[in-house]
Amino acid sequence: MHVERHKWWSGALGQDMELEVHGHGGQPVVAFPSQDGRFWDFAGFGLIEACAGLVDAGRVRFFCLDGVDWQSWTHHSVPPAERVRRHVDYDRYVMEEAVPFVRQASGRDTAWVTGCSMGAFHSANFFFRHPDAFDGVIAISGLYQARGFLGDFCDENVYLNTPLYYLPNLADPWYLDRYRRSKIVFAVGQGAWEDECLRDTRALQAILERKGIPAWFDYWGHDVNHDWPWWRRMLPYFLERMGV
Repeated sequence: MHVERHKWWSGALGQDMELEVHGHGGQPVVAFPSQDGRFWDFAGFGLIEACAGLVDAGRVRFFCLDGVDWQSWTHHSVPPAERVRRHVDYDRYVMEEAVPFVRQASGRDTAWVTGCSMGAFHSANFFFRHPDAFDGVIAISGLYQARGFLGDFCDENVYLNTPLYYLPNLADPWYLDRYRRSKIVFAVGQGAWEDECLRDTRALQAILERKGIPAWFDYWGHDVNHDWPWWRRMLPYFLERMGV
């Protein structure tokens, strides 16, 4: 399998940022790490290996981004407003630096996004905020609101980066039409540690159904818990069925 690692100074974040590329062609998929995770986690926890057949066949190419959750959402020693402002910096890094890199490397204008747990939150948020850059999403076992990190605090930045807050009021056809042309998958188990993720996934499903946005919501069994062994089964399953 072809693997590359890239590193550059991010003007948006004011620090070095790294990413890892797995594969040589096919559908570009931007992968976000889980909570406080790093760009090597998709390989380290076996998700790349689980999708190796698709990667080696040139059907999918992963661009595994680094995160900064410990500087933003989970940085509990600073006020909530400062934490979410750091996430806004991360949004600039992804859109102004990482996305142009993915476009140049893949030769495609758009990519899909994926992630598990906190990575699912990021995947959903970047997909819904930037449908001109992302036209597919596979979000697994995610929370889609910020209360678990920020409590009841909500300013404009929180609102605009929390799918369950901004989607109910979103009526702009520029966004809605792009969602309707995209491939959308949200999956969650019903076992241990999935209760809040299950709640948020159902809430998101209700919103998309009200807006007439086609999406596949897949609820796995009561034995399916919030952990990597299940995510290693889920990701290749959905990639295959999304037609990579």
